[in-house]
Amino acid sequence: MRLHSLEMHAFGPFGDTVRVDFDTLGADGLFLLHGRTGAGKTTVLDGVAFALFGTVPGARREGKRLLSDHAPSGAVPRVQLEATVGGRRVRLERRPEFTRPKKRGTGTITENAKATLEWLDGSGENLSRIPDIADEVSRLLGMSADQFFQVVLLPQGEFARFLRADNDERGVLLERLFDTTRFGRVEDWFVGRRRASAASLAEATRDVELLEARIAAASGIEAGADAAPGDWAEKVLADAREVRERTAGELTDARGRAAGAREAYERAKRIAELHARRDRAAADLADWEAAAERRAALDAELAAARRAEPVADAVAESVRVSRDAEDSRGRAADCEARFVREPGAAGLGASAWPPSPEDRERLRAAVRSWTDELVRLDALAADEGRARDLARTVAAGTERLDAIAREAEAVETELAGLPERLARARADVDDARNAAATLDAASAAREAAADRVSASEQWRARSAERAGVAEDVHRAEARHLDARAHRLDLTERRITGMAAELAAALVPGEPCGVCGAREHPEPAQPTGDPVTDAQERAAVDAEKARAEEADAVRMRLAELDRALDVLAARGGDGDPSELADLLATADAALADLRTRAGRLDELLARVAELDVADTRLTARLAELTAERATLTERIGSAETERERIAETLTRAAGDDGTVAARRTRVDALAVAGANLLEVRDDAVRAGERAVDATARAARLAAEAGFADLEAAGAAVRSADRRDEIVAILDGARADEAAARAVLAEDAVREAAEIEVDVAAAEAVAAAASRDAELAVAAASDADRRVADLERYAAKLAAALTRLEPIRAEHDELAALADVVAGRGSNSRRMSLRSYVLAARLEEVAVAASSRLRRMSNGRYEFVHSDDAGPRGKRGGLGLDIRDDFTGVVRSAKTLSGGESFVASLSLALGLADVVAAESGGVVLDTLFIDEGFGTLDADTLDQVMAVLDELRDGGRVVGIVSHVDEMRQRIPNRLHVVHGRAGSTLEMIAG
Repeated sequence: MRLHSLEMHAFGPFGDTVRVDFDTLGADGLFLLHGRTGAGKTTVLDGVAFALFGTVPGARREGKRLLSDHAPSGAVPRVQLEATVGGRRVRLERRPEFTRPKKRGTGTITENAKATLEWLDGSGENLSRIPDIADEVSRLLGMSADQFFQVVLLPQGEFARFLRADNDERGVLLERLFDTTRFGRVEDWFVGRRRASAASLAEATRDVELLEARIAAASGIEAGADAAPGDWAEKVLADAREVRERTAGELTDARGRAAGAREAYERAKRIAELHARRDRAAADLADWEAAAERRAALDAELAAARRAEPVADAVAESVRVSRDAEDSRGRAADCEARFVREPGAAGLGASAWPPSPEDRERLRAAVRSWTDELVRLDALAADEGRARDLARTVAAGTERLDAIAREAEAVETELAGLPERLARARADVDDARNAAATLDAASAAREAAADRVSASEQWRARSAERAGVAEDVHRAEARHLDARAHRLDLTERRITGMAAELAAALVPGEPCGVCGAREHPEPAQPTGDPVTDAQERAAVDAEKARAEEADAVRMRLAELDRALDVLAARGGDGDPSELADLLATADAALADLRTRAGRLDELLARVAELDVADTRLTARLAELTAERATLTERIGSAETERERIAETLTRAAGDDGTVAARRTRVDALAVAGANLLEVRDDAVRAGERAVDATARAARLAAEAGFADLEAAGAAVRSADRRDEIVAILDGARADEAAARAVLAEDAVREAAEIEVDVAAAEAVAAAASRDAELAVAAASDADRRVADLERYAAKLAAALTRLEPIRAEHDELAALADVVAGRGSNSRRMSLRSYVLAARLEEVAVAASSRLRRMSNGRYEFVHSDDAGPRGKRGGLGLDIRDDFTGVVRSAKTLSGGESFVASLSLALGLADVVAAESGGVVLDTLFIDEGFGTLDADTLDQVMAVLDELRDGGRVVGIVSHVDEMRQRIPNRLHVVHGRAGSTLEMIAG
């Protein structure tokens, strides 16, 4: 991949359009990107990354805010990149998602991200869908965005951390660059298989344990700790069978003893019962003989009662009939008294009792007259009801006309105000819809404002910290220069005094160690304070310590500069009060939009309700108009008909006022007269029946042999009393017969000679029965225990048979899963993914070592270690440094600041080579190296630049991002990022 040109507009700190010509800038294969902290050096790299992948590297992608704060309102952020990728020249143009003010009205709107890919070689269809462009770029580059950011935009700080990281931290970066997904799936597959196997083993083990517990519960014996489950179960079963045989014999003996005792007890009970029957029969016969006189009296009472029974019925009938006759006569008198008080009934009462035939005929004629008049009046009753219905119809119609008039007026009033209400409701709906449409944009604006406020707070804190660190850098560099000057002074003084130091070692007659002469005519004399070798070594160590201190402080300053760049890209260098006001405004606008948008459903329902109301009210007004016309016509017709009927009824009513009143009076006379006729006839017939009943009762008393009705009444007995007497007499006869029959039985006579003890026989039978029950329980329990144990023992044997292959398979699978996961017999503690990453890291170490040896003048090289980590951590990702000066392999953490930069750069270049090879051998014609050169001394910098010169072989272009002044002297082609209050600009220097 080779970059040709980059154009950015309203992007990051660049408020206007800036352009980078990489062809001119990289003509020598090497160029420098420099500028003040926060000017936007990293943004140039972000522009390349965004054009290719639609995102930016590292933590800056979390900001999601690429529109420049320095751009004018309404500006559209845009990045355009021309490059040759995969052998094809393309032009990529992207616009990030951003928020702009509305063209009409107030508020903002969010513009979605857009992208285009144009084939500049004229072959192929240009693309405009973001997913299609992403797929095409990934295909041409052969690597993901994270891999590109790692191998093309070399971030030195991250590789310095990678160099010093432990195995787990180093594995995170490697997994991001090298796809180990399929190996992870293999690990997960083993984990899943082991989990399933463990579940099967646990289930089979639970079955065995459950059956052991059931056997123990059935036998009452706990499982032996040392015995095998199958052997223990067989022994328990054999013991249970032996117990069953013993209890079966005991049960047979107990049942025989219980049967004999029970038979003796039953025989004793029968004899005792016969003794009792004999005694009861003798006592009953004696009682019967003593009650003979009482039975005779009862016989006489029963005979008299039976003769008096017909007489008593006749007397009762006579009394009842006489009472009915009196009641009928009283009702007739009351009825006549009420009748003669009725208007129009005068002169129709009876002249004596019983009434004469003339009285009865006169009353009957009057009733017929009244009945005939009722027929005439009933013919007019329907007309009277019709008149009342018509009157009610007229009243109801008039009342309805008034209601219609009032409702029509209300409907007309409501219809008149409806258009204005509907217009207001529709305007409210439009406002709510506009609010809902701008809600996402307002939310994004609020998040952007909050992010800028947060970035501003961090910017101020980091700026203050940077000021302090910058002073620390000046002090550390001053101490380093002082230490270097002191060391150079000591070196110079020692060299000056070296002759005197050698002369002090001369011995007369011994050869000189320098010239070999045995004569020493004028040995050099020391001048001033001599410098020893120990003093010089101490000065060298002090200088090295001060250099390391300065390197550490400069690295901290570089980290702060990078952090400030990120914060500046997020807008953190803006005015805090303005940012706070912007956030408050965004909060208020978002809250207002949410309130207005939240009423949309309610307002839509209101508009629909008003539309329905308009239709409903118009239809209702038409209905009321039609109903009013119909009612007016109906009321007129009803009034005319009512007046005609009223005139006819007035003539028929006469003095009673109304037809109904006259009919009521005549009907009452007819009913009362007919009732009086009927009551009189009933009373006459009741008197005749009373006379006949009295005569019949006297005749029956004489026929039954009673002197009069009173004697007959005294002999009467109730049916219950008669039944009682019959029952007493029948019972006495039955008791006599039963007693004599019992005393005549052969068994009773024979039992009288035998003596028995029932209680003793019962006690013996009960004891034998209890013994038999205990024997039954023991035998049943033994049978049940043997059946349970036989069933459970068979199941246990089957469960043990199933368990063994499951346990063997699980043990084998668990051991293999532990090895794959880096546990168990895996002495390296390397999982499968770690093993793959270790192989990749070994390739990286080999590729990086070739450059590290060049940059360190043959002193250092990387050493890959696959030893397990401390405290059981995973191994395989160890990376140390071999120092050829000492032959010692030591940790990368012991390198000085400059050495760490050289090692990090070598590692980054080596990793870039391996990732490129992993991606199908993609040729990376353009590389960027970010910062770190300020930690190098002149000699090391020369060696690093020599390696970078080699990277240019074959037409490769290397861009170095640095603010070190010496780099500007070494690299003639430069891209200067100039920071200003109105935003940053670019100056290209090609020389």
